[in-house]
Amino acid sequence: MRIGISCYPTIGGSGAVATELGKALARRGHEVHFIVTDVPFRLGTFVEHVYIHEIDTASYPVLRTPPYDFSLAALMAKVANEYQLDVIHAHYALPFAVCGFLAREMAKRDVKIVTTLHGTDVTVLAQDTSLKEIMKLGIERSDAVTAVSHSLIKQTREAFETGKDIECIYNFIDTDVFRPQVGQKVRSSLVNPGERVLLHVSNFRKVKRIPDVIDIFARVRQTVKARLLLVGEGPEYSAARQQVRDLDIVPYVEFLGKQDEVATLVAAADVLLLPSSKESFGLVALEAMACGIPVIGSTAGGIPEVVVDGKTGFLSQVGDVDKMSEDTLRLLQNDELYESFSQGARRHAQAHFHIQDKVDEYEALYRRVCGI
Repeated sequence: MRIGISCYPTIGGSGAVATELGKALARRGHEVHFIVTDVPFRLGTFVEHVYIHEIDTASYPVLRTPPYDFSLAALMAKVANEYQLDVIHAHYALPFAVCGFLAREMAKRDVKIVTTLHGTDVTVLAQDTSLKEIMKLGIERSDAVTAVSHSLIKQTREAFETGKDIECIYNFIDTDVFRPQVGQKVRSSLVNPGERVLLHVSNFRKVKRIPDVIDIFARVRQTVKARLLLVGEGPEYSAARQQVRDLDIVPYVEFLGKQDEVATLVAAADVLLLPSSKESFGLVALEAMACGIPVIGSTAGGIPEVVVDGKTGFLSQVGDVDKMSEDTLRLLQNDELYESFSQGARRHAQAHFHIQDKVDEYEALYRRVCGI
């Protein structure tokens, strides 16, 4: 099949999933065209059967900002015509699903639009009344819609008051890339012998509850020697640095900034902290589990669909820092319990979220909407 993919190029779950899906489809012999504003961060080196089409937008004095969305829709239509695309897979309702709808209207062939909802397009953007109706249009005019968790499906139906059929296809992981032991070199370069490693990876938005992450670490540090690795950047970055200074734990916290490839960092940890107040899926939790790293998380959104409480990690109500700290110490102070969780996490990731299984599901969806 000939498949177009549009996604955000920046670091984040939606771009990572879209890029890995595209590469996996190409390895199966499909012709994959990324139609984007910039090269996706995880695309990496040359992959056979993968083509990249970037928009080229001019600025006009009459317009406040360049018309990126319209240019993207026009490029989608152009690529669909020139390369005879069967499907355009839009990862995110805005702008990609809406641009896909416009592209199909312009295209000279019956290209199908598949939209995948990843989270903040529903949980954040849908709260803006000026965007809600156009997002609903993009969703309802898609030939098929998927979401990355059942929790997100429920939120989508409530937010848009839509009866559109939405299928759950979970995010996935390449367990050959994310696996135990690949982080030993990184760990030895960042951590002193005998220290335990707590990890948090995010875009440092308020919903990630960075203060809780740091508070949990500070409490754990009072009992066991430990170091905290913080990966990512965002609006809460400066406040996080200040909190670390205020708690006098600067020597034990590493701010590692944005990282394109995180497998070795994830595998270098002992525990992942994910105390979010909103999380449509929690891709980093899955990445940790694939590496045999237990997760300490909240019960928000789709996290309980990824982390099995009491088997692959421990879950608590949002904001329950006391329990999260206690659960972290339970794992770090009981080798037998930790090993059970570690092995269970790896097995669960392989059994329920393996990349090849999810690519099978997307292939079946493409064929269904195309009638082949």
